[in-house]
Amino acid sequence: MEERSHDAVVSEQFGPQAQSYLTSTVHAQGEDLTELGRIVGARPEAFALDLGCGGGHASFLLAPLVQKIVAYDLSEAMVAMVRCEAARRGLGNLDARQGSAERLPCPDAAFDILVTRYSTHHWHDIAAGLREARRVLKPGGQAVFMDVVAPGSALLDTWLQSLELLRDPSHVRNYSVTQWRAMLKKAGFRADTITLFRLRLEFSSWIKRMNTPVIHVQAIRSLQERADAEVRSHFAMEADGSFTLDTMLLNAGG
Repeated sequence: MEERSHDAVVSEQFGPQAQSYLTSTVHAQGEDLTELGRIVGARPEAFALDLGCGGGHASFLLAPLVQKIVAYDLSEAMVAMVRCEAARRGLGNLDARQGSAERLPCPDAAFDILVTRYSTHHWHDIAAGLREARRVLKPGGQAVFMDVVAPGSALLDTWLQSLELLRDPSHVRNYSVTQWRAMLKKAGFRADTITLFRLRLEFSSWIKRMNTPVIHVQAIRSLQERADAEVRSHFAMEADGSFTLDTMLLNAGG
């Protein structure tokens, strides 16, 4: 078997799917994006960083609100796509760059605002990534973390991680709210407020977006069909495989 780093696995997973993440309704819309725009507001003097920008939707939202935003992602294909889309939208203050969240090529205290959305569950070393995020955020700056969160129950947590990994081998872990608060505190952030959401995932588009192999799709469906009542209820599992996850927006201070 070919030996690959985790970063290589992430890039291989997301590079060919860049366009699908640009057009994905799940990523292009959402209550969390609406809340992000509300809590950041107009900050024409601010420099912002979108860490793990993916399809660039948080960057596209914030660009008209800030002086400059850097859209940063591990996948070169994602970065190229975001760069082209920003030009198409006339967002001249959006600078798309490639690199790892754990190694940011930025000076200390470079940004007034830092956001990351649906990215942290792919980070190989989240502690290092959060330390870097804190390092590049100005004292008193604003950081917003958005991602799927793991249920507190061990049973439900196991199910969530299993479904995620079968769909996408670049998945590392979804963390619970309790774990998030502890990790942010250790990295030097102050967790101010948290808003929880429920996100429905339509099964066919969910697996198509990641080009999940048929054998893994079959394994996911087999697991779903054998789930107990508690699991089926929490994830609101539907006959076609669609289900619902818990997500969060955590507004933190530096």
